[in-house]
Amino acid sequence: MKKIKYIEIKEILEKNSLEVKSTISDEQIFLSLKTISNASENDLSFFSNIRYLNDLKKIKAKACLIDEKFTKYLPDNCYPIIVKDPYLALAFVSNLFNDEVINSNGIISKNTSIDLKSKIEKNVQINPFTTIYHNTEIKEDTYIGSNTSIGPNVIINKNVIIHDNVSISNAIIMENCIIKPGARIGGTGFGFEMKTKQNINHSGNVLIGKNSSIGSNTSIDRAVFDSTSIGEFSNIDNLVQIAHNVNIGDFAVIAAQVGIAGSTKIGNYVKIGGQAGISGHLIIGDNVTIAGKSGVTKNIADNSIIAGFPAKDIKLWKKEIIRNSLSK
Repeated sequence: MKKIKYIEIKEILEKNSLEVKSTISDEQIFLSLKTISNASENDLSFFSNIRYLNDLKKIKAKACLIDEKFTKYLPDNCYPIIVKDPYLALAFVSNLFNDEVINSNGIISKNTSIDLKSKIEKNVQINPFTTIYHNTEIKEDTYIGSNTSIGPNVIINKNVIIHDNVSISNAIIMENCIIKPGARIGGTGFGFEMKTKQNINHSGNVLIGKNSSIGSNTSIDRAVFDSTSIGEFSNIDNLVQIAHNVNIGDFAVIAAQVGIAGSTKIGNYVKIGGQAGISGHLIIGDNVTIAGKSGVTKNIADNSIIAGFPAKDIKLWKKEIIRNSLSK
């Protein structure tokens, strides 16, 4: 069990430019990080949602990450750790309590198959029953799990974590990315001539920008000629299908079971809810939010919030839902 001192919490928040105030001693120890309703006297908790205000009044935690305006609701047994954005603070502090941090130990298992035409730099860990194919370059401090297939035609940059049962070919993965179990990256896309069903050869690749995460059992197809691309600092959930020639910008958030058809261009800071479907050859602007289960069939302008099928401005969609419910 990890024991985290308050001084460690304060240091990680200040390191990330979050101002923090509290009267708690630097040497106070926390055993775990838990929700308001489940925390006990040796735990740290957080408050970021007004709907849990009644639970906050009964909190049993030793301390709570909290906005100053809500500290008046804390009982005397719980120290306030005052921050302007408690949820962001939680994101940073949660890493202190993480018992599953993965770092390369530099050991390459004897039960691996590594092509002589591949290049592996220092401090790369490769676990058993993984295969590295030709024309593959794996840069330093990378971790690769078991039963994984890398290559051909792959560059894995520094400090990438690739979990078990992953398949990557025809791809460039930039530094600090996380590829979760079962992901399939760089396979041939769903491309053929409609009348004869003659397959179209795919000679492109996949490019995933730095600090991005690809979820379990997500599939990203290689481009026909150029690159299917995911931008920097993007988070792709589990069971997402990204077809050939799709380009997704930076800071994307895409929830589970989303399907994006081929050659669609998606801007920066886009959020896509679960089970949404996006047609091919569309242009989705920056800062767009697409509600879950939406069906997107046309181009979407910057800063739009859309919902429904066919997807439209969410205010219009809500009015239609209300009107239809009243007419029944």
